[in-house]
Amino acid sequence: MFKKTMIASVVAAGMLASPLMAETISGVVTDENGQPVAGAEVSVIGENQLIVTDANGRFTVTNLRTGEAELHIEARRFGHRNFRFDVPAQGLSDVSLTLLSSTIEVIDVTASPFHASATESSLPVSVLAGDALKMRQAATLGDTLKNEVGVHSNFYGNVASSPIIRGLDGPRVLITQNGLDAGDASRIGPDHSVASETSTATQIEVLRGPATLFYGSGAIGGVVNVVDQRIPTDNTTRAEWMVQRESVNDEKLASGSLVSGVDNIGLYIDGFWRDNDSYRIPGFAEAQPDDDAVKGRVDNTAATAKGFTLGGSVLLDNGFIGLSYGRLDREYGIPGHSHGGHGGDDEHEGHDHGDHDEHEEHGAEEEVYADLTQNRYQLLSELNINSGFIRAINTKLAFTDYQHSEIENGEIGTTFKNRSHEARIEVLHRTFQDWRGGISLHYKFSDFEALGEEAFTPPSETEMLALGWVEERHIGDWLLQLGARVERVTVEAPNVVLPELAAHGHDEHGAEDEHDHGHGGTEYIRVFDVKQRFTPYSLSAGAVWDFAAGYNIGLSASHSQRAPSAAELLSFGPHISTASYEIGALFVQDEHGFELNTQPIELEKSNNLDITLRKFSGNTGFVLNAFYNRIDNYYYQKNTGLFAEDGHEEHAAEAADEHEGEMPVYLFAAADVTLHGLEAQYVWQINDPFKLTLQGDYIRARLQDGGDLPRTPPLRIAAEIGYEQDAISADLRATRYFKQNKVAEMEQATAGYTLLDASVSYRFDVGLQELTFYLKGQNLTNQTARVHTSFLKDLAPLPGRSLAVGLRGRF
Repeated sequence: MFKKTMIASVVAAGMLASPLMAETISGVVTDENGQPVAGAEVSVIGENQLIVTDANGRFTVTNLRTGEAELHIEARRFGHRNFRFDVPAQGLSDVSLTLLSSTIEVIDVTASPFHASATESSLPVSVLAGDALKMRQAATLGDTLKNEVGVHSNFYGNVASSPIIRGLDGPRVLITQNGLDAGDASRIGPDHSVASETSTATQIEVLRGPATLFYGSGAIGGVVNVVDQRIPTDNTTRAEWMVQRESVNDEKLASGSLVSGVDNIGLYIDGFWRDNDSYRIPGFAEAQPDDDAVKGRVDNTAATAKGFTLGGSVLLDNGFIGLSYGRLDREYGIPGHSHGGHGGDDEHEGHDHGDHDEHEEHGAEEEVYADLTQNRYQLLSELNINSGFIRAINTKLAFTDYQHSEIENGEIGTTFKNRSHEARIEVLHRTFQDWRGGISLHYKFSDFEALGEEAFTPPSETEMLALGWVEERHIGDWLLQLGARVERVTVEAPNVVLPELAAHGHDEHGAEDEHDHGHGGTEYIRVFDVKQRFTPYSLSAGAVWDFAAGYNIGLSASHSQRAPSAAELLSFGPHISTASYEIGALFVQDEHGFELNTQPIELEKSNNLDITLRKFSGNTGFVLNAFYNRIDNYYYQKNTGLFAEDGHEEHAAEAADEHEGEMPVYLFAAADVTLHGLEAQYVWQINDPFKLTLQGDYIRARLQDGGDLPRTPPLRIAAEIGYEQDAISADLRATRYFKQNKVAEMEQATAGYTLLDASVSYRFDVGLQELTFYLKGQNLTNQTARVHTSFLKDLAPLPGRSLAVGLRGRF
């Protein structure tokens, strides 16, 4: 009812307001040498007009109010600029607007209700798009983004990976598709694949640092937004397609998309198919191989995936409204999933991995794979109000039905289901006292179930309702940005169990200590209902100062709060993919074992400060970021020093080692932590064909009371030389990952390594199509590389030398 009332009010306000004056601004856009810039986009800040300059760089903007107006100009290979004018009653003509060339690619971000790009935001933003995205796209989202500044991957055997932003991942990094939650299960386990395909995306946006004002408390660490054209905003006919074959895992990929339409109808269709075998490596998969270990392959890492999307929209004079349906099916092996022995992440002491039986020459102990299906429906609408105080009403709705089953030896072991609904309505107002912005109403509901023998968290429902407000204003050379958001989050679970856990300690020789609580653990101490309510809020203030032509400084300070997720609260059971027995924050450890926590569950509270220095004009450019993030009540998995059986009694009975089939017990505990670091990128256009890019990032993540957080990304630096001349493009990239020895208790250090990658492409036309033939190689020196942020670093190194050949086309 509240939402309906709000919408009716803002629409009525628009209808009752006075009409616009019809003044104009006309002129020309030129570069620093006075040459016209064709194809530049001229938009009116706070309005909904977009004009493209003609071949002579000329433009005309109409329907302006008398008084102040602000134009935003952008063009490829140029830095974006804003120009302010005092528009008289007769309008303005023959104005000249100059853009400065930029060696840094500047791409707009859609993950914000405001206009924003990597050089105009107070928060650090990265955008991967165009040919760069096509060359870096991988089977998983984390591996696609792993070379972006400040972004690492929690690599899970090449079958699943999520991005890690500034040392944060899981429920602190939100993954979205066109601005709405992906609605999968990837936030609760590293072996759960992100249900989003990169080969059909047009761009991927990374917001580093808290993005809670737009997306909620699930974005306390950042946002990754995968953008495609599934709901078209025009009906100009165009298409893209690609085919690729890769050597390291015999991957075959085909994908394509088409936008078209007729009259005022836009239509969209895409599809993809991907299939690969288990990938090859230069040595042993295990960091400490036994006598029976076989070199050359990480078994059980084969995968196959397919999907399609259908979409359509009605194109109106004042915007559009559209619907889409997407289907995704994926099967992939889960390495490191057998239930005997030890291995895995050193921090968790782990277990041996099961082999995929399609490679019989390597042996086949146990076939374990995931069967994933997702159906996603989405509605997007942007409607411009041509009069009154209200400028636009943007609406986003999504329903996602997600399910994946983990299948062992042909039988379903555990099934994860997530049915989610999400709605966000943004009401943006016209410029008022030079401020532009608006309010948003955001609702999200998730019905999550985990059923089966490895269901470490009970079925639960999470509901969130939020009200947000954002504003920005230019004052001279300054851009000011303000925002606030308040949420109501409810986590409800009707059947939470407190089992009788057979947990015990080991002495230094591996024997059980005097605190052994026995074996078994099949009885329940309690079964009860849980309903937790939280009211997190977020505040943010930012500024961008253009202190010189082609330079600016961005400053951002924010306070963000997050309610713990259902998994962080309610878990109580073996989590095989992380090789640990997980117990949620709803429980506490005492001398008798584990009991219900009678103390209030605290909100996670983050205070974040960001400073960014940018140079984006001329033949050289750079972006330097420094950040400091203090998080109170940070929920992390604390090693209790105890061990518990994994629940597979048949494996324990057959084990030669008395401790096989056991897992270390980890309790979600709240502690105060500090994360701070540096990110840098330098670009030098040496001459017309050659460009040099240097970049690096470093993060320090530690507990306030002493000690380090686990799986913190190591220091990383990279150098890339690029060549582009006529129809040929090429690049050579070297990335050094340094040793990570700042580790948590019972976590092992990881050795450093260097990766060498290269690519070359050739563009040519066939009829109306532009084709690109390309070759790319990864890990060309065939290094054995173990990713410190991976739960499988001791079982699954990165793939060995890989060569890929492909062909792309578009028209």
